[in-house]
Amino acid sequence: MSNQINVKERKVLRNEMAEVFSHKIKALSSEMQYILLDDLVTAFENRLSALSRVKSSQPTVEFELTVGNEQVLA
Repeated sequence: MSNQINVKERKVLRNEMAEVFSHKIKALSSEMQYILLDDLVTAFENRLSALSRVKSSQPTVEFELTVGNEQVLA
């Protein structure tokens, strides 16, 4: 895939996900943690690529979402 991030960026993203999910995956072995995190990075890359293709082929639609007290416009 041409839109996939390079090896260095992938490692950074995997490390960031490890921080975020550390409390959830700590029961897994180091090898299983690595596999899971690598799968998450791959899924993220694929979803980002798919959404980028959809975005470029469709007209812009704005929406508003309120979560708690924060309002998100996209």
